[in-house]
Parts: sequence; structure tokens; C-alpha cells
Amino acid sequence: MKHTVYQAAIIEGISVPVGTPESEVIGKAEKKMKRAGIPTGPLHFRLYKKSVDARRRDDIRLVYSVLCESRGTAGLREDVLFRAGAKPFEPTSLTVVRGDETLAARPLVVGMGPAGLFCAYLLAREGYAPILIDRGDSVEDRVAAVDRFCREGYLDTESNIQFGAGGAGTFSDGKLLTRIHDPRCAFVLDTLRDMGAPEDITLQAKPHVGTDILRTVVSRMLDEIAAMGGEVIYRCRMDGYERLSDGTYSVRTSKGELSAGVIVLAIGHSSRDTYRMLIDRGLPIEAKPISVGVRIEHLRSDVDRLFYGAAAGHPDLGAAEYRLSDTRGERGVYTFCMCPGGEVVAAASEEDTVVVNGMSYRARDGVNSNAAIAVSVQPEDIEPVEGSRALGAIAFQRRIERAAFAAGGLNYDVPVQTVGDFLAGEGAVHEPTRVQPSYRGGGHFRPAPVSDVLPPFVCASLQYGLRSFDRMIRGYAMPDAVLSAAETRTSAPVRILRGEDLCALGERGLYPCGEGAGYAGGITSAAVDGLKVAEAILARYAPPADART
Repeated sequence: MKHTVYQAAIIEGISVPVGTPESEVIGKAEKKMKRAGIPTGPLHFRLYKKSVDARRRDDIRLVYSVLCESRGTAGLREDVLFRAGAKPFEPTSLTVVRGDETLAARPLVVGMGPAGLFCAYLLAREGYAPILIDRGDSVEDRVAAVDRFCREGYLDTESNIQFGAGGAGTFSDGKLLTRIHDPRCAFVLDTLRDMGAPEDITLQAKPHVGTDILRTVVSRMLDEIAAMGGEVIYRCRMDGYERLSDGTYSVRTSKGELSAGVIVLAIGHSSRDTYRMLIDRGLPIEAKPISVGVRIEHLRSDVDRLFYGAAAGHPDLGAAEYRLSDTRGERGVYTFCMCPGGEVVAAASEEDTVVVNGMSYRARDGVNSNAAIAVSVQPEDIEPVEGSRALGAIAFQRRIERAAFAAGGLNYDVPVQTVGDFLAGEGAVHEPTRVQPSYRGGGHFRPAPVSDVLPPFVCASLQYGLRSFDRMIRGYAMPDAVLSAAETRTSAPVRILRGEDLCALGERGLYPCGEGAGYAGGITSAAVDGLKVAEAILARYAPPADART
């Protein structure tokens, strides 16, 4: 019988106690192969994935996968790998197909978040000299604008935590975990690592970069795009576009007119004025499910103890992270974007609104840990505006954000309520005690009922969720944990409909892309969607003449 032969395999499920040397893990993988009768002399072993199994707090385990590569000519037979409990491994690569249709002008990519960055990066690498614009600033200038908002309460509505180089992900934990299973994910991780992200992002089962490192990665990636022939323009907001008779687009921006052969709309989930412009043009846009809620803050030491027990603080574990959900109530409630050892950040992009998000540095060594607790909101929950549920979804978010601004004292301070007061359900508010809010560096908060900010159905679901999570992890809903409102930007409120060619319906040459278009959620999935759109452009068009000269 003929058997398929592979050059590499993955040995999964090697579970060891915390503190086990990595060399011992490799040794266990070698023993598995030897017991199956596979000579290990011509094989090379290296760690492939690492995760933490904290299901039993009295027995925290590290679980590894090991990559085994054949250095000989015989390779690894599939049936022998099966005996060893190993799976064949075949590395994936990005396959680019070139089209021959004339692209009359350079491609324009609108937005420098993960989708726009990776779309422009692949287009530039293949010689298409894209123009990449963003309404916000470079990383350095954007950091300065965000710092000024935190210190002085001065909000730059064009350059903030939502807008600018790297998108909203630049001021986050830099999580790269995704639930999509797409071979492009490996390309994303490898590219980020090449641009300066830590080597372990390809090893950790829940990789993260950290906002401090991610800022450098974004800057290097933009420099690389420019070095490969792309053009990067900051403080350049797209205000409109027209399709000309020669097939090109004339794009109105805050820095004048731009010509484009195709337009990639990687606008991010907070470009509400751009959504409005597209809806007014008649582009098919629908409301999509969203989530709103609060940020919960615990002391990091409390979270570590809740999840790791006596092993809390071990260097192999780092700060504990979690993901909790309950879909048994009237609507789903879940934790989102958990930031171990991080801080709650001021994420407003419109005047007279308060929006919260979470951020961690690479070390994850802050005093508090935080996470969003979000409640599902369906399109049918939303009242249309001007006959449009898409506009209604934006208005729904905005009403909550303005209510948070009012509850915080009309000065961009955040309204907070302790978990104990919130679950008591009587509108009582006390000053935070053991857990101090980290928003805007601390001190910029005002005790207020969460019910002054969020609709009753959201508050009821949050109370249900907190009690449910406390049953899952006893002590999670500790009374002195703090809730900050409001978390409204968990995802885009709308979806820009597109066809199989990835163009917007009825707009050949206009490519909705990434999280802001409703096709991704998180850094990695948005980057993957950016690659898909770039591939679609490459497969249809030859490079424009002005990129070849």
C-alpha cells in the first residue's frame, strides 16, 4: 500500500506542569516518535504552540505542540505519524494571481488600520504603488494627541484612539487571537514578527503584541509600504468620490482631489461621517448585530488568584486572561477584549461623548486588569432613522455615548459604579475603594448609576451576566470591582454589502474591507480581509502604468 509522505508533522497535546523546561517538552515529543518506530536522528524538533490549561486551579498545566521536521530524504509516512499521535503539517504560502485588465490609476486604500495596512502592503509588494490615506496622524503625532486628551480633556476628533496610523488596534492589547481558520493568518503573524513584533507571537496560542510594541510595528510597516513605492498620506479624510468616464475615481479628501483606479474602503468601525456619505449615495448598507456594555476592572492580583490559584505570579503564566460568555438568558452576554494588567482608555472620537476601551502594554504589569462585558443588540432592537436601520444603529451608539458624557459630569470624565452597587439595583453609588479606575491615568471619574447610561434591557442582561460569570468563577463579581461606561465600539454597527468579487454591490471598483465594512473583528481577521481584497485586485488588474514607470 502506498502512503503519503510528509516533510513535517505536529505533535499536539504535550501537557506538563508549570515550570517544566522547554528541553523536556522537546524530549517528550522525541519519545513519542521513537515509540512509533521513527528514527529521530534526521528529525529536527521545535516548539510550535503553547497554551495554559487552567481548568483546575490546583493543577495548572502548560500544553505544547511541537513541530517535527524531516531533514532526510525519506520523509514521514502518514500511517507512521498516526501511530505516533502526530498530524501531517504542510506550510502554507500566499498565492498571488495577476490579472491583465488595465488599472487606469493607482489603487487608493482608505484607512490605516490592520485591513488597510495589509491590503496596501501586499499591493505595494506586488508593484501596484498604492496610495494609503488616513484621517488621523502618524503614530508619533497620534500618541501625542491621545496623551493630551488624557491629561487635559482636549479631544482631537480627527486623530485619537479610533483614527490614525494602525487604527483602533494601535491603542489596545494587540491581541492576535482569531477564531477564523485561514492560512493567511500565518502570513499576518510572520509579517508582524518581521516588522518587530515579539518572536513568540507565532508560538503562543493567545498571542499579543502590546500597544507599546505595536506602535513601532505599525510605523515600520508604513515605512516599508513607502519604500516599496506606496504613498502614505496622513490627515487626509475621504469626503466623497465620483466615477469618471475613463473608469477612474475622483476622490474628494480634506487634502484635495485624488485619482484612483480602485478604492479600498478600510475605514474602521468609527467613521460615522463616511458611513453617512455612503448611505446618502445609495450604497447598499445594512445594520448588523452589535454589542454594548461596560468595562469591568479588577485588581490584576485578584484576577490572577481567581484563575491560577496558588500558581498565580509564576513567570511561566504571566497575567491571567479570561473569556466568559452566557447565551442562556434573553440575549447573549460575554466578555470581550480582555486586557490583563492593562488600563481603561478614553476612546471617544466625537465631541461630548464618552467611550471606553481597553489597552495593555507588552509587559501586562499594570495594577488592574480589565475586560469589556458586552450585551448583544440585534438590528430589530434599533429604531430606524430616516427610514434606515443603519443610521439608527449609529444613533443608538451615539445616544449611549452622550448619556455617558452627561453622567460623567460633561467634561470627558467616565461614569463608574461598583459591581456591588450595580447588582443591588437601587441606583446607589459609592466611591470606588480597593479598585481605583484607571481611565485617563486615574482620577477622571464620577460615581453614577450605569442605568443612567445604558438602556434597561442592557442593564438587566449585564446583571444576569455578572451573576452567571460569578457562578463560573467564584468571586468574579466581587463587590469592589468597578464598572466604567460605556463600551460601544466593539464592532462596526453596519455592513457594506459586497459581492463574490469583493466589490460593493453595484460599485465595480469599490472594495469594502475589514472591520469597518462589517467583515472582520479584531486585528488578525481584519488583516486577513485586507489581504483577501488585495488578492482580488491583483487577480483582476495588471499594475497601473504610473506604478510601472
